[in-house]
Amino acid sequence: MQRETIPLREARLEIGDGIAELIHDRPERRNPMSLTLRQDYTDMLDRVERDPDIRALIITGSGGSFCSGGDLGDLKSRVEQPDAPQNSPDAMRRRLLALHDRVARLRNLEMPVIAAVDGPALGAGMGLALVADFVLASPRAFFGMSFAKVGLVPDMASAYFLPRVVGMSMAKELMLTARKVGAEEAKQLGIVHAIYPHETLAEQARQFALRFVEAPPQAMGAMKRMLNSSFETSYGAFVELEANAQAVASTTAYHADALRRFAEGKPLRYDWDRVAKR
Repeated sequence: MQRETIPLREARLEIGDGIAELIHDRPERRNPMSLTLRQDYTDMLDRVERDPDIRALIITGSGGSFCSGGDLGDLKSRVEQPDAPQNSPDAMRRRLLALHDRVARLRNLEMPVIAAVDGPALGAGMGLALVADFVLASPRAFFGMSFAKVGLVPDMASAYFLPRVVGMSMAKELMLTARKVGAEEAKQLGIVHAIYPHETLAEQARQFALRFVEAPPQAMGAMKRMLNSSFETSYGAFVELEANAQAVASTTAYHADALRRFAEGKPLRYDWDRVAKR
């Protein structure tokens, strides 16, 4: 399939073979989470959400940087012009709420989301990685909840996501110390799924994403929504969600085809273990 490249403002979107890849593309500034890049995420989500042929999303960065966090130039200008309407506390609140609309859409995207992290994933960059379903990293990747270094509290819902990944005690340590975490430690903590050489990270991420292309899309979307709500949903409400999801999944053409293949002794379309052995 021909690969389509869509230039955005501070990123580019590449689509092909059932995979979308958003590449942060401001390497001279280590790909900060600027207001402009946030708009790129809106444009990317608008495209990916409406394309049923896209089965997985990769987010990554160019030039050896994933995302260095908030744009300190933008933050500095706000401090220097505190009376400007766009710098008021209410304006900041509205910007963060708009950001969380994008975070929620990314989190609930009904396909696997894979972050391929090379170099820094700091502040909002680490928060972005935490939203992904899988984090692949290079040995030179490093993570950090760096907000305290500049007198801010974590955003990108990091204080929501991080304890769910590493536990409350470790989340407090990482946020209150604002220390850096290398790729190996991040893997031990459960933040990183796998580590690959930086020279092959992009290709490894694509190969990982390709393994989901034959997965059942309706079941994948339902599983993600179930898991995303499991920590704050009562048992009674959860089993209703499960029953409704299974009622839909069991009537899909994908499920019927899988049963036919099984009965005829044919390989199933989606078999992670079989693909892994190739």
